[in-house]
Amino acid sequence: MAESDTPTPSKLLPDEIHRAVKPGTALLRLQTTPAREGVLDGAWWPRSRNIATELPALIQALTTHLGPITRVGLDAGAWEKVPTRLVVDDRVVRLDSFPVDDDTVLITRGENDHFALLVVPPRTTADAARVAMARAVDAENITSAAQILIAPVPGPNPPS
Repeated sequence: MAESDTPTPSKLLPDEIHRAVKPGTALLRLQTTPAREGVLDGAWWPRSRNIATELPALIQALTTHLGPITRVGLDAGAWEKVPTRLVVDDRVVRLDSFPVDDDTVLITRGENDHFALLVVPPRTTADAARVAMARAVDAENITSAAQILIAPVPGPNPPS
């Protein structure tokens, strides 16, 4: 078998993070690279499609690590009743509806600093969500959000 034919092991999250991934979780890759070659900067697994309920907790978590969030771009068709703005911790966050696809949200801090997060659908199984989120935060990931979500979940390794 040629070296290129050898399957690469799937990257997993550290055990303590893996156990903590549940609906309502957001994962960020905080180690930035100057080139920002990866497609995604993180992942979010909302509990529902109610953006007014789900987004404030995400914005609070992001603000802790990234600083104030000014805008969120999303696909209005993927969410219930999208307002044009939300007030989170006394700050106005504008919501822009774009045909970005329901698999991502685009977070803006400052003028031109954007972060793309994979959105794991609320009804996704825990195992599939963990695998998708691990792939999304992989700094070497060049796979689109839609491709990550349809990729098969690796099964247990057969005994040797």
